[in-house]
Amino acid sequence: MNIDAAIAHIPRLRRYARALVGDAARADDLVQDTLERACQKWSLWRPPAAAPAEHVHKALRGWLLAIMHNLHANQWRQAARQPQTPWDDSLDPGHDPGAQTALRLDLERALARLPPTAREVLLLVGMEQLSYAETADTLGVPVGTVMSRLSRARAQLRQLMEGGAPARTVLKAIK
Repeated sequence: MNIDAAIAHIPRLRRYARALVGDAARADDLVQDTLERACQKWSLWRPPAAAPAEHVHKALRGWLLAIMHNLHANQWRQAARQPQTPWDDSLDPGHDPGAQTALRLDLERALARLPPTAREVLLLVGMEQLSYAETADTLGVPVGTVMSRLSRARAQLRQLMEGGAPARTVLKAIK
């Protein structure tokens, strides 16, 4: 296995990163950071033993998406420690300069307003078309957690697209 196999995943990584962060420049930075980390940790990746090329390809994609997820989560935690301005609906998330439909802009705004955990699951299952098991492996959570997060994310997205505020879910800390 060589680095060319990882390069083949760049379009999918970029698409996922763009949807995850909502800005083309930040998405490109996230993809670059992901590939840089993958190159540094290449010796840690273990392809499935005696698996067909298709399974190896999927496993590599999952590994790269897991790296991206972890990098994004670290960046998000770091940004949460710094004071930020509240979300302003008058600001559009970054987008390509071409003509966009109102629905797409509404969807981008709604995705940006979802909590990161909900957005990640929704994008991995809906956009990247990963199975629940692959999504669970990528995020490092149980399959049941993926299913419940996905259900809540879809409900919140539907509510945001209809013009409502996202429902706030209060989670009690487990002691």
